[in-house]
Amino acid sequence: MNTTETSSSPELGKSLALPGLRVNYHDRGEGRPLLLVHGSGPGVSAWANWRGVIDELSCHHRVIAPDMAGFGYTAFDPGTSFDIDHWVGQVIGVLDALELEQVDLLGNSFGGGIALHVARRHPERVRRLVLMGAVSVSFPLTEGLDMVWGYTPSIDNMRRLMGVFAWDQSLTTESLVRLRYEASIQRGMDKVYESLFPAPRQRWVDMLAQPEEELARIDNPTLILHGRDDKVIPLEASLRLLRILKNADLTVFGNCGHWTQIEKRREFVHAVLEFLAAPAKEQA
Repeated sequence: MNTTETSSSPELGKSLALPGLRVNYHDRGEGRPLLLVHGSGPGVSAWANWRGVIDELSCHHRVIAPDMAGFGYTAFDPGTSFDIDHWVGQVIGVLDALELEQVDLLGNSFGGGIALHVARRHPERVRRLVLMGAVSVSFPLTEGLDMVWGYTPSIDNMRRLMGVFAWDQSLTTESLVRLRYEASIQRGMDKVYESLFPAPRQRWVDMLAQPEEELARIDNPTLILHGRDDKVIPLEASLRLLRILKNADLTVFGNCGHWTQIEKRREFVHAVLEFLAAPAKEQA
């Protein structure tokens, strides 16, 4: 294991060397480990995705939040193939390097799709799952998701995109728009992002999703969270997932878009901590 500390920006945490990657990740708190996998918006990083909840979660858990390859400050070798196998391999690589036999896994959107693949392929490495607006089953590409994956850098485009993410439009402040825009173009990441989900984009939904018969093999206790007014990932995907998984519960937040951890922060943190702390028999 090779880790180093950096501190010039809140988005920079520790650095972990894996084959072909140098993973930027945050590691806070003590207790049962909880790995957070962020979403796939332009300019996203683990810190940008989880900054509003990581402190509260780390009061109860050892929270580990990596920048996935292609996002944030994780560096990768030229010619890296960004696909579900690579991202699942990164998660397992992080667990191995940190000598974590088993974790609770919380995935947001794109990260929820990765979390489900990890749980199916490596069930012994996952105790419980929390999925937030997750790509799980295949669904017709939404206009919102097409906007997210088809983003081209400009202030106006970022402003429109922030409006798609949030139900509460007061959250899309000009300072946030500027911050996310600047993050989307730093260090040539706009070119990387452009290469991740090129059109036609339905194929990337299908890459992250899994057939129902594969999902039905997952028996981890699972908490599914979804904003009723999500314009990016349709609520119907989580309703279908609830019917498929053997051991799942669903909480739907009204007046909430794709930003559950932001728009419903207190409720989100409470639901996650309660679920992770519940005795196993209550999740059977």
